[in-house]
Amino acid sequence: MSIAQRWRLLSGQDHWEGLLNPLNIDLRRYIIHYGERTQATYDTFISGKASKYAGASKYSKRNLFTRVGLENGNPFKYSVTKYLYATSQIGLPDAFIIKSLSSEAWSKESNWIGYVAVATDEGKSVLGRRDIVIASRGTIKTLEWINDLQFLLVPAPIIFDGAGLFDPKVHQGWYSMYTSNNPQSPFNTTSARDQVLSEVRKLVDLYKHEEISITVVRHSLGASLTTLNAVDIARNGHNKPTEAPDKACPVTAFLYASPRVGELNFHRVFNELEDLRALRVKNILDIVPNYPPLPFLDVGEELLINTQNSPYLKSPGTISTWHNLESYLHVVAGTQGLVAEFELVVNRDIALPNKSDDCLKDENLVPASWWVEKNMGMVQQEDGSWKLMDHEEDDF
Repeated sequence: MSIAQRWRLLSGQDHWEGLLNPLNIDLRRYIIHYGERTQATYDTFISGKASKYAGASKYSKRNLFTRVGLENGNPFKYSVTKYLYATSQIGLPDAFIIKSLSSEAWSKESNWIGYVAVATDEGKSVLGRRDIVIASRGTIKTLEWINDLQFLLVPAPIIFDGAGLFDPKVHQGWYSMYTSNNPQSPFNTTSARDQVLSEVRKLVDLYKHEEISITVVRHSLGASLTTLNAVDIARNGHNKPTEAPDKACPVTAFLYASPRVGELNFHRVFNELEDLRALRVKNILDIVPNYPPLPFLDVGEELLINTQNSPYLKSPGTISTWHNLESYLHVVAGTQGLVAEFELVVNRDIALPNKSDDCLKDENLVPASWWVEKNMGMVQQEDGSWKLMDHEEDDF
């Protein structure tokens, strides 16, 4: 059977029972596909503070998937419909919000965090339904937030109004980034939450006569925001067309290296949502998914992997390479369980783990951190001078 025929099972209809150990070949492709949609947010993010566009996307909506290499040879076709921006009403470290050093900075309050995309007609034929994807980036600095952020639990009334005795509590930092707006920022006159939900509502209503799914995908910090977002969509009915409130579509979260989001009552509410599923992919060496500590709890199902099993990756590796998303996807392509011999059963280029780090053994002859703009975005002008031109403007 094809992915198009099995998509409900691959999206967790039966909580991935019988698909995780051994890892089903189509589920491998599925997890890699959605991980690549998340990786795209790193590949387009401008993190250099010398740029006046620091914290923005290099590439426009119309060009994003082409520029990050997700068009050629890729059967899963999507069109980006909206870019997403976040701010925070509490102070956060640079790992969360990158600020330009330029006096002409595009924004001093907001960062680009991701996008909403929808499967094209061609993509729909491969996926078996009109898939709406919400993807966003994690932190640029892997571990800074662990040392610089307090793990405070706060109520989330915007999401859980009327939750009754449970009164779920979630991480203060994640909640602030998800729900904060800033009237001084043209990109965050509305919160990340409102941006996502308004676009999802538009798309669900637009395609109400088709089979629809909502897939929320993120890595690291982004995975925490994804968990909040997925719960919000399922709990508050944003997965139902306005004119057909009994026609709920499934909401699935694929979480890579995800920190925990909430405590026991959040866990209870999550488990009660019939339309919601989550699969957490966790490298046993990665410390990030172990944060925050109790009373924070994991949600959803878990796929354990071990980057040390790959003969292509440096062993034992480092804290950074253990957390690297491309390393995660490489291991998903070849894992045969935690102790069995590694075998690449999905044909995925082994150069990819070195995109932004030094994950591969030297004998693979792949330079470290090779994903860079030509000349770091510096472009020579007609008069011979050089100018930093690292950002495409959108035309719609």
